[in-house]
Amino acid sequence: VQLQASGGGLVQTGGSLRLSCVISGLTLDWYAIAWFRQVPGKEREGVSCVSRSGSSTYYSDSVKGRFTISGDNAKNTVYLQMNSLKPEDTAVYYCAADFAVYESTWSEFTGYDYWGQGTQVTVSS
Repeated sequence: VQLQASGGGLVQTGGSLRLSCVISGLTLDWYAIAWFRQVPGKEREGVSCVSRSGSSTYYSDSVKGRFTISGDNAKNTVYLQMNSLKPEDTAVYYCAADFAVYESTWSEFTGYDYWGQGTQVTVSS
């Protein structure tokens, strides 16, 4: 199983980026995919998650209304569209896969079985 995250970069406050997570070795029909982010010295934070088959999506309060998660089953890829970016969104973003997530547990990073390598997002003020 491999998860390949990409799309990070440097953007100004208010700008947009789209992250991609290309997945191989498992199918989106059976796995939930989440995005987490982490800054040095802090715990990994759940940003968003799409449940298997795309039936449900979840967002942290800090990104709700600004970020949108979506999946393309044909490409086995999950995207995170990030709009109205703020300096506090600066972090390394990771995608992760888990067989089953629930609304009450999706943001717990310890529950995920597979992780991508991370992509840096920097938002300048």
